[in-house]
Amino acid sequence: MIVDLPSTTTSKITKRIVKMREQGGVVTLGRVLTLVVITQNGQEEAAIAAANLASREHPCRIIVLAAGSAGEPTRLDGEIRVGGDAGASEVIVLRGYGELAAESESVVSALLLPDAPIVAWWPNEAPDSVSTSPVGRIAHRRITDSAGQADPRAALEHIGATYAAGDTDLAWTRLTNWRIQLAAVLDQLDTAGPITGLQVEGASDSPSTLLLASWLHRALGAPITVTEDPRGTGIRRVVLEREGGNVELYRPGTIEAVLTQPGQPVQQISLPRRTLQDCLAEELRRLDPDEVFGEVITEGMRKLLAEEKVITA
Repeated sequence: MIVDLPSTTTSKITKRIVKMREQGGVVTLGRVLTLVVITQNGQEEAAIAAANLASREHPCRIIVLAAGSAGEPTRLDGEIRVGGDAGASEVIVLRGYGELAAESESVVSALLLPDAPIVAWWPNEAPDSVSTSPVGRIAHRRITDSAGQADPRAALEHIGATYAAGDTDLAWTRLTNWRIQLAAVLDQLDTAGPITGLQVEGASDSPSTLLLASWLHRALGAPITVTEDPRGTGIRRVVLEREGGNVELYRPGTIEAVLTQPGQPVQQISLPRRTLQDCLAEELRRLDPDEVFGEVITEGMRKLLAEEKVITA
């Protein structure tokens, strides 16, 4: 069910939610957090769809700030989605115009669940510093997505320069399965000789490629080469160079990868690209700062960009 509330206020929206709860049994019991999505009018549906699917694992109230035109007269249009239109959550869409087009803590504060953690997510453009933005200041976790920026590499550098505990980026979350596979390989190589070099290959528009290279370079300290593939291909290959033979994890497509190790049979590994809802659901599982991401985005990225050798394919 979708209820439209044109030219409204947050007080009227709250009263309408209470009335719907009394009449139809819409409740907030079991909601574990409030997810605030900050985007632009016309770009909100993909984010709402992903949040709805993620909310089946993490029941929450979803508040969407979809900024309209700042040149129009000031008004707030509201929309409440419950039931089948809201997954396992209730979705409140706020479209602000004029003075209300800018991100505002006061617009969302009356709609937050009491005593529940707040997660802020910018699926598209993010402010200069998410931790000091109006909504970012009250959020326990702040999620951005550098993959959606015009210059993903510059976006990562900016995140590193403005990083605060609680910040994260979905380009890092997309790496989870790659890091799990590589960590398992590295555990087996502990007594098999040192790693003398690293190679990471991925698309030129993939910030995950740079984050993976930063993670490996910081953890292993070996010289690294980053090879840029055509845009849209994602991460393709990681090579761990050793005197006894190289270890290679290669994903030629988007689903399966091939692991090659000296003295062992070639292994086929399921390594599909992760969906937006999978990444968002993973981020909602933890509300504490991701210390590894913090170290990689600051120290690791700075070291990589100073020392890396980049080859354009």
